[in-house]
Amino acid sequence: MFASYASFPEQSRGRLFQEEGSAHRSCFQRDRDRIIHSSSFRRLKHKTQVFVEHEGDYYRTRLTHSIEVAQVARTISGVLGLNAELTEAVALAHDLGHTPFGHTGEDALHEMMIPYGGFDHNAQAIKIVTLLERHYADFNGLNLTWETLEGIAKHNGPVEGAVPYALANYVGQHDLELGTYASAEAQVAAISDDIAYNNHDLDDGLRAGLFTVEQLCDLPIIGPCFAEVDRKHPGLDPARRQHEALRRVFGVMVEDVIAQTQANLDRIAPETAQDIRECGEQVVAFSAPVQEDLRTIRAFFFKNMYRHWKVRRMRRKAAIIVKEMFEIFFDDPGMLPDEWQVWAGKGGEVQQAWVIADYIAGMTDRYALQEYNKLTDPMMRV
Repeated sequence: MFASYASFPEQSRGRLFQEEGSAHRSCFQRDRDRIIHSSSFRRLKHKTQVFVEHEGDYYRTRLTHSIEVAQVARTISGVLGLNAELTEAVALAHDLGHTPFGHTGEDALHEMMIPYGGFDHNAQAIKIVTLLERHYADFNGLNLTWETLEGIAKHNGPVEGAVPYALANYVGQHDLELGTYASAEAQVAAISDDIAYNNHDLDDGLRAGLFTVEQLCDLPIIGPCFAEVDRKHPGLDPARRQHEALRRVFGVMVEDVIAQTQANLDRIAPETAQDIRECGEQVVAFSAPVQEDLRTIRAFFFKNMYRHWKVRRMRRKAAIIVKEMFEIFFDDPGMLPDEWQVWAGKGGEVQQAWVIADYIAGMTDRYALQEYNKLTDPMMRV
């Protein structure tokens, strides 16, 4: 049973290119399935969050992260009476626009693209699902519903100020109403992303030896969860102790979002999905005390993980790879693969830069390393 403010499939604003409906799947189910079967989604298997792909099999990739986000999002949506299929579609698509090497790769590519409109991974995700995926006979992209596209574009809130170049190109022909908030389902996908990365950064950071359990026990939320495990299971072996504590951390965040969001909904009393968009605030949210605790935890991550000397070395190497590849291809587009050369030659300098950015952004960590070595190592076969 959906709440009145949920997104109903039969009330969807439809697709840019009209299609016949499915007898067995809702429009949002079809969106989810198209995302899962896309080439860009499969490539997330070899794109990483913080660590480079080859460093170990235990660290999260963008694919495992996206699946974790979707799982959390479905749970929260179900409790709140929202459309779990739309939530899942947005959750699975939210990272499609990421470059190789995580946010380091994005920062490097953005720096190279500043003269041409800059690079933004949310805008790139829209470009992927509306243009760069080229499998269907009748259209480029995946021809997703308006609601799914809206969720991808503004799940983090209204797009204010200068609209990223790749997003502006699309909304010129299909208005996603960037100035309002997204549906409650998209907001659930966004906060589920926060929950998932907070939890797996804890796990991955411990595995990498960037900080210790003893350090974590001084932090809010995390320390009490370890204390609860020790109280209930004294003498538990370290691996099980860690797992039991981290799953409790996960639970604290999920339960807080559900409670705070329900309180917000009770206060705002929306009657339709459009009421959520127009209420002027993020409805799906953490409580103020948990937000403050999470800021403390993120500050710990920045000091002990993201700015750790091992991670800083990786970030520097990743930035060099992305920037040098861009410069090489821009100086000589004839070094691009044949199909990309054709697209690069169809316009001026801006078009050329964007084709190179699309090519690099679509690379996995592994492929980017291989391509860079082919371009720069005299002993490497082309």
